[in-house]
Amino acid sequence: MRNFIGLAVGLLILASCDRPEVPAEAPAPAAPAFSHAMTSDLSGYYMPAGDVRIGKWSLDHVFVGQATDFQAWEGGDRSATFGPVMLQFDDVTSPMVQTEIGEARSVTARVLPTAYEVTDSRIRFEGRSPELGAVRFEGMLDPGALATSRRNLGDEGVVVRGELKVGEAPAQRVQMRWWGGD
Repeated sequence: MRNFIGLAVGLLILASCDRPEVPAEAPAPAAPAFSHAMTSDLSGYYMPAGDVRIGKWSLDHVFVGQATDFQAWEGGDRSATFGPVMLQFDDVTSPMVQTEIGEARSVTARVLPTAYEVTDSRIRFEGRSPELGAVRFEGMLDPGALATSRRNLGDEGVVVRGELKVGEAPAQRVQMRWWGGD
């Protein structure tokens, strides 16, 4: 009986000792919020081929910058008014004003990215604006149609097909054509 009590006390002492910590598995690294992998120049304005409206707001364009714009943004050089990928919406109830390239709405909402992924065949964008709330766009680029449009300096053909989700509004399918800008 004494041996049994001694054994029980010994086991209790061992059980109360600190166990060596087993290192937890490191979580998988998070995907970067901002990434681009383009082998060709995608820069320009992607304009809706049809009307894309969310309440009083109309999608004017998706802007895609040049490689240096992406490198600067991803390197931490960020602006409060410009991003390498951004969406612009016009308030269709606002008055028209004359600009250097023609008439435009006087009230616009520019949505800068909180995340993006741009490749030769895809534009994925997430952003937020005070006027519109959360904005998500995902579009598939047609490289052949884009090359033709660029050669023709803005052919009217569709070069992007995708989906736009703004705030609580239902997602909308969109088709876009390319314009090089001024």
